[in-house]
Formats: sequence, structure tokens, C-alpha cells
Amino acid sequence: MSDALPFVTVIIPTRPGQESIPALRAARQLRYPPGQMEFCIARGRQPAVQRNEAIKSAKGEIIYFLDDDAQPRPENLERAVAIFRDPKVKMVGGPSLCPADAPLIEHAFAVTLSSWLAFGPSRARYEAVGKARASSEKELILCNLLAHRDALVELGGFDASLYPNEENALMDKLQQRGAILIYDPEIVAYRRPRPTVRAFIKMLLNYGRGRAEQFRIHPTPGSALNFVPPLFCLYLVLCPLLVWWGETPSSLPLLPLAGYALAVVAQTLYSATTKNPVHALLAMPLITLTHIFYGLGFWRGLFTRLRARTSLDSEVTLERA
Repeated sequence: MSDALPFVTVIIPTRPGQESIPALRAARQLRYPPGQMEFCIARGRQPAVQRNEAIKSAKGEIIYFLDDDAQPRPENLERAVAIFRDPKVKMVGGPSLCPADAPLIEHAFAVTLSSWLAFGPSRARYEAVGKARASSEKELILCNLLAHRDALVELGGFDASLYPNEENALMDKLQQRGAILIYDPEIVAYRRPRPTVRAFIKMLLNYGRGRAEQFRIHPTPGSALNFVPPLFCLYLVLCPLLVWWGETPSSLPLLPLAGYALAVVAQTLYSATTKNPVHALLAMPLITLTHIFYGLGFWRGLFTRLRARTSLDSEVTLERA
């Protein structure tokens, strides 16, 4: 990349007819020369398809992907562009944080998402962790992600059949080609988590399904950790049978469950010391819900029929704002 500031296209997928787009208002506050930016609103019903269509028409050398409710910090673009001066860097991103004024239950979801026991290394998507570093799809999140347009076009954009894990597969492909992906905890977007327990569970089911479908099409060693929740679900189903196997009941099969309970308590205590204790206590049962419903979604994704694009999915309207 030359010393001149690159032209940037901000792409925001949203639904047809949606008038209020918080991400657009926030993106207009990015500290960057107005003449070096454009804003593209992609309306449709399948975000991966919407983003792909927007990429095709984008003028920017750098693409900044934002979800329609994500609100980036004003300095994000300046910081990311400086990182892109290394020509090997093809993607840059940072965490999606819960706003301070979010309701209590959403803060509990945020604590769950940012806990090691619930999300492992992917907690960095929901909490500013460490320093800027070379990373992977485990830590980057599409609602707050910047990329070189040429790299996206070369790989054909996002695989829409994998939604919601289309970005993870794309990042894996980039790294297989030697590209560097950077996680910077200072490149922050504020975005509220799901508003209800039901919506949170639906998200977990979708995440698990999407990860399993991604593994089926693009298996990588990094997916091994994602098999833990489905195996945990299998253990819960088999545990009563194992207890009563044989002539006399045995408590041995319950030892892993006891260890798991201690791990949940330990995670809750740690979260209570680093975050709001009330939020941490509310997150305690949500950790187990995360493992169960992500695991169930993963099992489902191992056997689903991958969805092809429908005519409705492919209808995208692009608006320059």
C-alpha cells in the first residue's frame, strides 16, 4: 500500500425497508477524509449475498464491514489503515462490545460471550483482549471487520451457503494462502447482544450449525475445539445409562459432570472479580446453556442439507449513502 490514504468502502447489510441504520450514523463519524470514503447500504435477506454484491460494486481498496446495529469508534479506520501498510495483512478487526447502557440481561449475555469456559479463544470477539497481534478466524468477527477488496474478489467473496459461518471459511482460505490477519483490541465497535434468552439460544443453535457445516466443507485443525460442546451433549445423554450400567449403580460416570460444575463455578468467580458481580452470577447458567445449545446446533449441522441461494435470497438493492 502506498503512503497515500486508500479509498475505503463501508458496507452495511440491512433488511428491506429498514429506515434507522445506527451503523451508518456512526460510520459517518469515522475520522477519515470524506473524499476517501463511500458508504454502501446493501438491502436484502441474506447478509452474505448482500455483502458479495456490495463488494462487486465497491470502489474502495479497503472494505469496512459493519452490521447495521454496530457502532464503530471514530478512530477505528485510521488505526486499521496504518496496519494495512504491511502488504501481507489482508484483514484487520477488533471486538464487538456491549454498550454500557444495555439492559441487565444483555450484559449477562456479554459476560457469557467473553468467558473462556463458554467461548474459548473466541471470547476475544466480545472483549478487548491483549495487544494487537496476528490472529485467526477464532478472534475476528464480521460485524467489525476490514479487508483488502482484491483479496476478497480473488477468493470469490463469501460462501453464502455457509451463513452464518461464511467469514470463518474465508479467513481460513486467506491464511492458507499466506495472508496475515490482525486482531487489534482497540478497533472496537459497540453492539448490543441478543435481547432475550430465546434469541440467545437461537443464536447458539445457528452458531453451532454453521460451524458444523463449515467443517464439512472446509475442515481445518482449528475446528477441533468446536467438537467439545457436541461431545458434552452426548455425554449428558449417555450419563444416566452409564450410571446404571451393570448390576449396581456407579458414581464414576458423574465425576466429569462434577468437574464441569466446578469449572462453571470457577469461571463465575473469576468473572465476578473482573466484571460486574451481578452480571457474572446471571451468566452462570448461561454458560451451560451455551454448551448445550451450541452442541445441539453442531449435531444438527453435521447432517443438514446445505442451503442453496433462492431467488428471494439473491434479491439485493444497493444504495450509496
